[in-house]
Amino acid sequence: MEWAGRKISATFSDLADQTNGSVMMRMGDTIVLVTAVMGKNDRLGVDYFPLTVDYEEKFYAAGKILGSRFIKRENRPSDEAILSGRIIDRTIRPLFDQEMRREIQVVTIVLSIDDINDPDVLAVIGASLALGTSDIPWGGPASAVRIGTVDGSFIINPSSADNTEKGLEMLICGKDGNVNMIEAEGKEIPETIVEQALTHALTEIEKVQKWQEGIIAEIGKKKSEVPISRAPEGAYQLFRDTCLDELRTELYNGAFHKADTSLVTDKWLALYTEKYPAKSANGGSPDAVASRELAMRVLEHETDHLVHDEALNNERRPDGRKMNEIRPLFAQAGGLSPVVHGVGIFYRGATHVLSVLTLGGPNDAQIVEGMEVSEKKRFMHHYNFPPFSTGETGRMGGQNRRAIGHGALAEKALRATLPPQETFPYTIRLVSESTASNGSTSMASVCASTIAMMDGGVPITNPTAGIAMGLMMDTKSQVLSSKSYRILTDIQGAEDHFGDMDCKVAGTANGITAIQLDIKVGGIPASILVEAMAQAKRARLHILEKIKEAIPAPRPDIAPSAPKILSMKVEVDQIGLVIGSGGKTINKIIDETGADVNIEDDGQVFVTGKSGTAELALAMVKELVTPLVPGAKLEGEVIKLLDFGVVVKIGHWNEGLVHISEIAPFRIGMLGNAITMGEKVSVMVLPEDERHPGKLRLSIKAADPDYATRKGLKPDTNPMPPRPPFGHDRRDDRRGPPRR
Repeated sequence: MEWAGRKISATFSDLADQTNGSVMMRMGDTIVLVTAVMGKNDRLGVDYFPLTVDYEEKFYAAGKILGSRFIKRENRPSDEAILSGRIIDRTIRPLFDQEMRREIQVVTIVLSIDDINDPDVLAVIGASLALGTSDIPWGGPASAVRIGTVDGSFIINPSSADNTEKGLEMLICGKDGNVNMIEAEGKEIPETIVEQALTHALTEIEKVQKWQEGIIAEIGKKKSEVPISRAPEGAYQLFRDTCLDELRTELYNGAFHKADTSLVTDKWLALYTEKYPAKSANGGSPDAVASRELAMRVLEHETDHLVHDEALNNERRPDGRKMNEIRPLFAQAGGLSPVVHGVGIFYRGATHVLSVLTLGGPNDAQIVEGMEVSEKKRFMHHYNFPPFSTGETGRMGGQNRRAIGHGALAEKALRATLPPQETFPYTIRLVSESTASNGSTSMASVCASTIAMMDGGVPITNPTAGIAMGLMMDTKSQVLSSKSYRILTDIQGAEDHFGDMDCKVAGTANGITAIQLDIKVGGIPASILVEAMAQAKRARLHILEKIKEAIPAPRPDIAPSAPKILSMKVEVDQIGLVIGSGGKTINKIIDETGADVNIEDDGQVFVTGKSGTAELALAMVKELVTPLVPGAKLEGEVIKLLDFGVVVKIGHWNEGLVHISEIAPFRIGMLGNAITMGEKVSVMVLPEDERHPGKLRLSIKAADPDYATRKGLKPDTNPMPPRPPFGHDRRDDRRGPPRR
């Protein structure tokens, strides 16, 4: 099909004919292979639908041989690959029956990539077609489109060249006129612009939807009937009769901390086992694991129904808040240690985050060399979620997909307000530690990181805050009305787990900087999202006021423990002079001062150091590139004594001769011991001698006329010896009379 001036194609072949479904998607010279495979047996003992999405980047796709010096093959997935895989997962997962326990794996392999067409949009559409044309039961198709803005106009699937001007970039997925996934980054974009982008995106998605539906109708396989184990109908009524009131009491306790429903869970498991002792997942022999799983499904179903019913019919939340009310807030700047460069602490109810700032020089930037991205990254946000933050034990260390996704989201949210590198050349690293979690630690990380940067003296343009919006929706209602849904501000615990939407919105007082939408239903109308963003703005402004109470503005100076960065710009033709042959000159500056020196291709020089080392290194660079003009008065050190004068070193790089005639305003015969090695003298730069171009000539008497008198030098009273006649060889005088 033709789409926004480009051709998109889906090729079905026997290339991967052992799969349930596969397709090769192409737009321009970007090609992705997407496959879908369903396992043969159910995965027992898990309380979730076992879907796996893998996004594989291959270096050959970009025509590059990458990797380390010793390993020339792809290693673990890059952050970009993990984030692309999460986009696919978040789009297709809500369209499966969540009670299915059959393993399904969707694999995307990028075979080729050009500089215009991003593969992740193709990957989402390819996953939809691979599943839609397969025999795997699925509620698709779903489509994706990227919306960008250039000069105030929307463009479809902007290229890499367009991204340099972007004000807003949104990847939107959906079906049937509804939205089911958003990943967005903006530069303080008003909510009205986001609303227009959503409307524009849904129009484009509808075109791709019709194209997909035609393909599936033509070549799609008949869907398999996958047996799904379900609890007996009587089990649901048994729970309502015996445990529902206790669950309501425990869950709706009016507290901001996570509710403890373990006693209700234990009671229900005992009742279920007694009533249905031999029930198993496959209707066969008794299976304790399968029986427990079915009992937990009943508990999950009834808790979900309770949370929805209380919100929709009673406008009641577990902690007693109103629908648009934020939990108690706490913000603190600094107070941890003078060693670290900036600290932010932020509480929202029982969600607590500690963010720490570290500043470094340009050489500390992360070098990213991947299939899609090749850059020096000067701003990084890393997110950690240790098991103790939820009161549990578990493995420490390493990063999972969730942590990488949350870190990237906060990084997007904060990037819009960073100072330009020209005025603040530091490498900035933020680490957010989730120390206690009860919903939306990613948005709390945005708030804590903003405080940490302000505490560390980073001159951000505006503070940024984030909030997570939830939704309780009556999915059985055929008509969308004010009674069929409730939007919740600042979701926690049960609202996050059992709610239908998790819409994270971050921004400043001026506009939105990041959006991430995940849903658990088939799709959400754009009108609900617009309403949620308006409600999120009111919450965001309230949080920003709390942040300003803790720290009204960035501190005027960076922390004393942070390195100091000084900069200057040299001419492009002077870059080689600063670097020197084989790096000899720049390495000398580094070795003598202890500072880091970095020079860019445009001639921008950055020096990084502590305790005065940066100032010393910058002075050496300035001296190196600043020519000595005649008439300049300087201080130097005598480094060599000659019969006809002395050699004086000026600074670190220049040496010049002071002829004996330039020492005193009168003629002197011999220097004797009047001038010593290492002596500091004042000199003036003389014009260059045409007979000796490039040689530095200096004068002491021009800079300090009284020098000779202070040193006790006397005028030479001996007459000048007669000049030898022209052609006379003075060597003959030293050798005696010539031989005859």
